[in-house]
Amino acid sequence: MRQFVYHGLPSRVVFGPGSVKKLPEEVGRLGARRVLLLSTPGRAAMVRGLAATLPVAGAFDRVVMHTPVEIVNQARELARELKADCCVAVGGGSTIGFGKAIALSAGLPVIAVPTTYSGSEMTTIWGISENNAKKTGRDPKVLPRAVIYDPELTLDLPAAVSAASGMNAVAHCVEALYAHDGNPIVSLMAEEGIRALSKALPSIVREPKDLESRSDALYGAWLAGATISTTGSALHHKLCHVLGGFGLPHAQTHAIVLPHAVRYNYESAPEAMRAVERSMGVPAAAPGIFDLERRLGLPSALADVGMKEADLERAARIAAEAPYPNPRKVEYAPVLELLRDAYAGRRPS
Repeated sequence: MRQFVYHGLPSRVVFGPGSVKKLPEEVGRLGARRVLLLSTPGRAAMVRGLAATLPVAGAFDRVVMHTPVEIVNQARELARELKADCCVAVGGGSTIGFGKAIALSAGLPVIAVPTTYSGSEMTTIWGISENNAKKTGRDPKVLPRAVIYDPELTLDLPAAVSAASGMNAVAHCVEALYAHDGNPIVSLMAEEGIRALSKALPSIVREPKDLESRSDALYGAWLAGATISTTGSALHHKLCHVLGGFGLPHAQTHAIVLPHAVRYNYESAPEAMRAVERSMGVPAAAPGIFDLERRLGLPSALADVGMKEADLERAARIAAEAPYPNPRKVEYAPVLELLRDAYAGRRPS
């Protein structure tokens, strides 16, 4: 007999082409009067254009990857100075992460408008980097109050960035399938998310302006975020958080590590692996994921994204000393072997 606990999180989702036009309505639902806009420097002009009809108190457009504490504190201070009562974060996981960091310390509500496939907008997970390490946690107050998914905002996302971000979302789904606190509802969402993303991403790489494929990928990303929002992380996410402390790019690192983490856990999570294979239409999960990423033109080796071979042993040690719950025991020697394979870009068997 099945026994499980499923806890749905109270997010409001507005999905569809042109749905960003409903941003003023969503701000109004919160009763906000002093909005702080959050974006990367490259998105600043676009975000101000989208927010022309909002009660904007100011903007913080210095968002960077991995939410470094020094820059996070600048955003927090600006929110205090402006007496902001709401954050609108338009962008990828990094931008939404800054909104979460402000919510964590000040309790401000966040409205997220994702323009990538990170899934961060659906979770209570926050992360802040300090001293070459990334601290993460979960807190209900960082969960965005509303999420607007408009696939039209992703049409200009470069194909390579789209592919990496999409595989990051696939990683969320895969780990949800073998999470120690998983359940049948999450597994259904995870399998559907993998199916949608693995179908949409090759089409996006071939034709980046294909709105239908963009919509399918954003749908898959929503499911991915929803799966990881209520389940724990395992070895894959632990390794990626560790490697983020070495300055590696977030989405590309997730993509590179994923097939090797799947191979590590393959024999210990057979039902989850069958779900991955079923959703992707491949005979074996790990090489199937690796081959998909090669077709997408993604880097396959940690060496290609800035990892130093001399740091592999340290990374393996950090991961093994404080492991997440995982189907297979997390041990230093096999984790180091995993990292060496990922460093070299070897196709998992």
